[in-house]
Amino acid sequence: MFIPSVKSKYSLISLFIIAILLFYWVNNSRVYVKEKYFREKVEAAELMRKAEKVISDYRIEQKIFIDKVNDPNQTGLIGEKSTIITTDRGSLSAKLTSLNPNIAAVIVDMFKKANLKKGDKVVVSCTGSFPAVNIAVMSAAKVLGLKLTIISSVGASMFGMTDPDFTWLDAETLLNEKGIFPYKSIAASLGGGRDLGRGLNFTGRTLIKRSIKRNNVLLIHENSLEKNIKRKMALLEKDTSNPKLYINIGGGLSSLGNSINGKLVSPGYHRHLSIKNIPLKGTMFLFAEKGVPIIHLLNIPKIAEIYELPIAPDPLPKIGTGKIFVDTRYNVTFAGISLTILIILIFVIIFFDHQQLKLKEDEINNI
Repeated sequence: MFIPSVKSKYSLISLFIIAILLFYWVNNSRVYVKEKYFREKVEAAELMRKAEKVISDYRIEQKIFIDKVNDPNQTGLIGEKSTIITTDRGSLSAKLTSLNPNIAAVIVDMFKKANLKKGDKVVVSCTGSFPAVNIAVMSAAKVLGLKLTIISSVGASMFGMTDPDFTWLDAETLLNEKGIFPYKSIAASLGGGRDLGRGLNFTGRTLIKRSIKRNNVLLIHENSLEKNIKRKMALLEKDTSNPKLYINIGGGLSSLGNSINGKLVSPGYHRHLSIKNIPLKGTMFLFAEKGVPIIHLLNIPKIAEIYELPIAPDPLPKIGTGKIFVDTRYNVTFAGISLTILIILIFVIIFFDHQQLKLKEDEINNI
């Protein structure tokens, strides 16, 4: 049995040290490469930040309450936990995560996956629950030159646009009048239970209707969820022929049909939806049946996880930071050289050890 000599041990130690040095050499050869559509992503993020500032400045000028504890970045897009138009439970962490302007870059990435081109028509269903995501979609759409047809539901879950005097429609109108976005809802419903404001009291439902009226938006308020879905579908099909994409933002029942349906669809882009046996099909599923691709934006923390964005960041991240903008890659040439050096050294050690073993065997035979 061959026992490694002191020389062999030194060779192995030397090989180990060289391997570590080569590892550090390759590791330090990392380069940062801009992802596809870097310019468009940065523009969308900057536009989203600008829109958030317009809303924040307006609310401060009008002396509209901003909760600095729950909205530490003072965006004005985080509402009170419970008001007269709060429709459902909501996660403050999810709402804070959605404020990141780089979310708009994520939407650009999804739009590019859908192969959208300038001038393409997109249908959007949004609520007052995730106003920042609504803004992210508008920002990405404007940068890419897309045409949006939007139907909103005004009610909002906890920490959304829950101020009856400054609802999502008020924010949308403000951004439209300031020239930030060319988009505005063509119609709106109350939202909440059955998309008819069920769960809200009479005053809450009345204030939502006033919000819809003062923003000159068509009210959709049939006597059942099914009829609301049918009415919205008719409006969308009339206004937008041959849409290239449908976007659902939040948990609006007229879009999902049933709250459980939103959990059955994973967040992000879907070329096709394979889910068929569901209790009631909202407009998202009805468009999917027509072969229209879908983007589902409900589980915001999950989307942030997929794209490696921070959860509930404070302060808000700088624009252009994160995996969505820049990818880290290793220098392939350096890695190839290092691998070649290691292979050569291993073979050299094996060769000399073999020679040493042969010499020892010869010595033993000559005794």
